[in-house]
Amino acid sequence: MMAAPERTERDITGLLNVAGHALSNRLAAALSEIDLTPRMQCVLVHALEQERTQIQLAALADLDKTTMVSTVDDLEKRGLAERKPSATDRRARIISVTDKGRRVAEEGQEIVDRVHGEALDGLPASTRAAFVEALGLLAGSPRDPGPQPVRRARGR
Repeated sequence: MMAAPERTERDITGLLNVAGHALSNRLAAALSEIDLTPRMQCVLVHALEQERTQIQLAALADLDKTTMVSTVDDLEKRGLAERKPSATDRRARIISVTDKGRRVAEEGQEIVDRVHGEALDGLPASTRAAFVEALGLLAGSPRDPGPQPVRRARGR
């Protein structure tokens, strides 16, 4: 029998995949309590940040065109968002979040923050910020802006 090649580094790909899968499952289960998927929550939050087209939202949420269409279809069926024509490009559709969608996105964000906080609770407090920053570097986005307020419509 031949000897396996010597490993000089820990298998971080495997560790990240297992950790990511476990966290994704926890997040999906928690959001299912309010009948949302992580994908729907992501689209709602990005659509609330500023007026964005379906194509822009798909890029931000890392969704292919077909998945994005079905996600927005689901959001529309639930009365959480609607497609509207863009004022600047008649071919583009803006995804507009309804009042109900805003309330659900706020509740969903509380759930997302709770699940992420619980995941980080497993680490010593002194290493959490460095861990999150290191994940950002590995993912190619070194600076996560951190929690962002959900903008409220004027006059509310």
